[in-house]
Amino acid sequence: MEWLEVSIETTREGIDPVCARLIAMGIEGMQIEDFDDFQEFLEQNRKYWDYVDEALIEQKRGATNVKIYLPSGADGMERVSLVRSELEALRAVSDVELGSLEVTVDRVQESDWENEWKQYYHPTPVGERLLILPEWEERPATDRVVFINNPGMSFGTGTHASTRLALEAVERETREGDRVLDLGCGSGILAICALLLGAESADGVDIDRMAADISVENAARNHVDDRYRAFAGDVIGDPGLLRRLDPEARGYRLVFANIVADVIIRLPAVVLAALAPDGRFISSGIIEPRLDEVLDALRAGGLEPVRVGRRDGWCCVEAVRG
Repeated sequence: MEWLEVSIETTREGIDPVCARLIAMGIEGMQIEDFDDFQEFLEQNRKYWDYVDEALIEQKRGATNVKIYLPSGADGMERVSLVRSELEALRAVSDVELGSLEVTVDRVQESDWENEWKQYYHPTPVGERLLILPEWEERPATDRVVFINNPGMSFGTGTHASTRLALEAVERETREGDRVLDLGCGSGILAICALLLGAESADGVDIDRMAADISVENAARNHVDDRYRAFAGDVIGDPGLLRRLDPEARGYRLVFANIVADVIIRLPAVVLAALAPDGRFISSGIIEPRLDEVLDALRAGGLEPVRVGRRDGWCCVEAVRG
């Protein structure tokens, strides 16, 4: 199958608002290319090479791109036009430097990008107790709790700094018998790891039907599908969705959102409606320049931040009822 690879040139500060605008359009499965990440990759893997071509470094220098994939054909090109319009609308209201926002389109075959990335995704220990294991890798002998993952086209491999921060919080905060809710569940990694760590039940919600389906498949891979439910929908735009998730208003002790700052700042009312009295909200995917804005929005919405984790320019905020 042929796809459109749509690349949006932006800045490091522009990653968050650009991704938020794409998510609001119902587009997920984004790939972020950033020079700082490229440098970190080089530093962490020096043992694999003696020399890196300066031309390659110069090619990557200063480049920050957000890539998405859309079905080829007239519908796909129509969505590309819509993306361009939405980005111009974003520029008109944004107070951060967004870069050129130039949109380029290439045609790629599904096999070019859907499977080849797997060679770079290996077993990843997280925190003190978790191991994220790609489905195609052999299970190692370990005392860690193993989450078997195939993220497909959804976000959540466990290797990104924002997901690692969230997983460390999940590991630290999950208690036996917890009910958990994952907003923007992606691959289901946070909710399913909570189940593996002792939570009683978990619900995942994603605006992307494909992500919700992938999370159900991952729950089955980890033999917790009898305790996991996934729903496609928008909890902000559809207030009734939360009532359908929790009709008895029992509340969830843990609510997760590993999304972007622009979405998190709109979530306090939803989180308060979902959170049990002794519950905790774990939000990640926040770049450091947006941290204060997120903290202010949580406090204004009735949530009190109690812990902030930081890694590689990303932040994870834990909050309770104010």
